[in-house]
Amino acid sequence: MKFTKTLIATALLTSFAGSTLAKMTGDEAARLGKDLTPVGGEMAANKDGTIPAYDGGLKAPPAGWDASKGYADPYASEKPKFVINAANAEQYKANLTAGALAMMKKYPTFNMPVYPTHRTAAIPKEVTDATKTVALTTEVDRNIGVAKLGAGYYPFPIPKNGIEAIFNATNRYIGGGLERPGNSFPVRASGDYFKISATERRIYSTNLDKQEPNRKFSFLTWFQAPATLVGTVFLVHEPMNLAEAERSAWIYNAGQRRVRRAPDLAYDAVNDGTEGLRFTDQYDGYNGAPDRFDWKLVGKKEMYVPYNVYKASAKTTKYDQLLSKNHMNPEFMRYELHRVWVVEATLKAGQKHSYGKRTFLLDEDSWVVLWEDAYDTRGDLWRVGVHGFKQFYDAGVPWVGFTCFHDLTNGAYLAGGLDNDLPGNPKYNLKGKADDFTPDALRRTGTK
Repeated sequence: MKFTKTLIATALLTSFAGSTLAKMTGDEAARLGKDLTPVGGEMAANKDGTIPAYDGGLKAPPAGWDASKGYADPYASEKPKFVINAANAEQYKANLTAGALAMMKKYPTFNMPVYPTHRTAAIPKEVTDATKTVALTTEVDRNIGVAKLGAGYYPFPIPKNGIEAIFNATNRYIGGGLERPGNSFPVRASGDYFKISATERRIYSTNLDKQEPNRKFSFLTWFQAPATLVGTVFLVHEPMNLAEAERSAWIYNAGQRRVRRAPDLAYDAVNDGTEGLRFTDQYDGYNGAPDRFDWKLVGKKEMYVPYNVYKASAKTTKYDQLLSKNHMNPEFMRYELHRVWVVEATLKAGQKHSYGKRTFLLDEDSWVVLWEDAYDTRGDLWRVGVHGFKQFYDAGVPWVGFTCFHDLTNGAYLAGGLDNDLPGNPKYNLKGKADDFTPDALRRTGTK
């Protein structure tokens, strides 16, 4: 079902009638950069020192870094402090999600090596300065989303509820403009897998030569493998305010050699090349309109999450080493204790979605979605999304080195966002031309 202005506006008005998300107060703003980080995380260490104080993050490559060899692991010499597995999970369950516990119960080979915590998220000062300015001067109404966010990011550095927190996640900084090739691997319960290769180009409105009204970003993705998908290209125009304009999407089909609208590229529509293991709104942790769910801010917790996952996404790590049966090989994984915002999304009465409930863990230092437990409409835990945080230290971009979606009903999983075998690194801070993101341009460039 496609986005419509009437449906989204009605749903949001019903949920938040009479409520306005006011601009941040001066007293709140004064905390940013003092007891809170510029995007709202806690500056201080936790009580026992297992989470250190924030010192600005990882802003420069390790000494001697060779960009041609991918992202060097700044912590390659570290060893796990301990490993959580099915035998000792009870001891650590207060800091584990239901999905992590379920993975250990279902798969005896699944474990979580826990390393020292490093708060590496680092965001350019000009971005955080703009965020603070926007938050101070702009009133954002829940009924219309983030229509007046403008050039800023992180509209609610001090969130009061779940909808504010998820808006931070969907509006966080990822470089302004980027081009990132990557591979996805549907791994079946047998352990067999195949490769899907695609390149994403996403340019935010502030980095385009022409400003389109109510445009957050323009997005292209095209496939290089397998043969059945080569030549398929998607184009998306993402609005800033989904209550005033619907997401516009098109697909170029190489077999038909024509461009057509793709109105269902939203919510729980299944993406090409995923074997049904990931829905559209799970791309990038969460994307699109929030109107089908009620969003609850459970609070902040200390949790074991995938963080600084340089080893899993290293150029030296081979896919046949990494992609083990049922889950990625724990030998290449890294988990750390971090403070996260816990947000629960519950399907509204009368709305349709394959998930009835979802629990998200959002990184306090970057607002990256680190984990998702997704339940079916009967209330059974169905899928576990594990998103490995990685600071792209040469570009000032905190994002992910991989994403994994595990289906607990059939033993399969989808590993995505991997570029281990690809030359070079993602390109960030790109500028773009608005005319390159039109259906006519799609028609001209889409060839098999």
